[in-house]
Amino acid sequence: MSAGFEIKIVDSLAGISVPAWNALTGDDPFLRHEFLSAMHETGCASKKTGWLPQFVTLWEGNVLRGALPLYLKSHSYGEYVFDWAWANAYQRYGYPYYPKLLSAVPFSPVTGRRLLAETPEHRALLISAAMKMIKDRGGEGISSFHCLFPQEYEAREMEEAGMTLRHGIQFHWQNRTGQGYENFEMFLAGMSHGKRKKIRQERRKVQAAGIHFQWLSGNDISDDHWHFFIDCYNKTYDEHHSMPYLNLEFFMRIGKSMPENVLLILALRDSKPVGAALNLHSTHTLYGRYWGTKEFISGLHFETCYYQAIEYCIAHSIKLFEGGAQGEHKLARGFLPVRTWSAHWLAHPEFAKVIGNYLEREAQDIDHYLDELNDSSPFRKE
Repeated sequence: MSAGFEIKIVDSLAGISVPAWNALTGDDPFLRHEFLSAMHETGCASKKTGWLPQFVTLWEGNVLRGALPLYLKSHSYGEYVFDWAWANAYQRYGYPYYPKLLSAVPFSPVTGRRLLAETPEHRALLISAAMKMIKDRGGEGISSFHCLFPQEYEAREMEEAGMTLRHGIQFHWQNRTGQGYENFEMFLAGMSHGKRKKIRQERRKVQAAGIHFQWLSGNDISDDHWHFFIDCYNKTYDEHHSMPYLNLEFFMRIGKSMPENVLLILALRDSKPVGAALNLHSTHTLYGRYWGTKEFISGLHFETCYYQAIEYCIAHSIKLFEGGAQGEHKLARGFLPVRTWSAHWLAHPEFAKVIGNYLEREAQDIDHYLDELNDSSPFRKE
């Protein structure tokens, strides 16, 4: 450890002041003290649900200089970078894969900083501390350390520290460079005729069904709105035969504690809500998160989750819209493919070698897939 610095592992943010923590996170809503504390204290991401906070913090005296949000995981649910095959391989050979250490935003495949420190030296200390936790606590059987959806420069620094990189693909909408689009039609004007026609047809179907929309910030969202939204959210999970990760208390809490980052897009017919999409945003990025509807209406999903969100970005000069994980269907609607990153360090040398070889082959496949997607761009060739 560098002279004058101390690493502390904390299982709660309660002992760290909100200003001190948020000074590290900038305007990323998913890393804010309020968001993570809500995750932990409402029981959504907790020891009981398999997400035990083990945050690495770097101190210089009483001053917080860096942090790495980190969880001790007993499963691989809610991560969106899939390692189930790795866990199965460990099990077949009689080795425990869980628990493992994971740096990620729980249940959210959003890109962003993970090494919350200004200098490469401080970030290196955070990486080293995570690896040291595995070595020092080997008796607990911690198999590995994983960091999901970091910035590329962070991934490169992790690679220099001995971690293996993995590539993925998401689809992001980008506002026009410079002044941004003036309106939705200007955005459509850059697309090919076929794609433009299809989007207009989808939007007309929703209008013909008598649907209109409200954009509600956190301060505008009433308890009734939240109760309607949680019913939609739970219904979506039920239709996919899975259990919801988050609860009403969590949503209501972030609505009150960080209202400037919360956007609820409400679909209404005859003033009665029929569907909703919840988004979080910073000054420069909108993140599509959760959606649900009380009834099927043709085109409602695309309108509520994508087109209304794009309209919001244009109206508020937001440069980037992350629409969530996966989804080639987003390409035809103006979302372009981007490479995402994750970094992995496995303590078992033989498994590390085998998985490293696999990831090299997978990276080549990702490169080819990106080329194919870019060749299928919905925008007109200049």
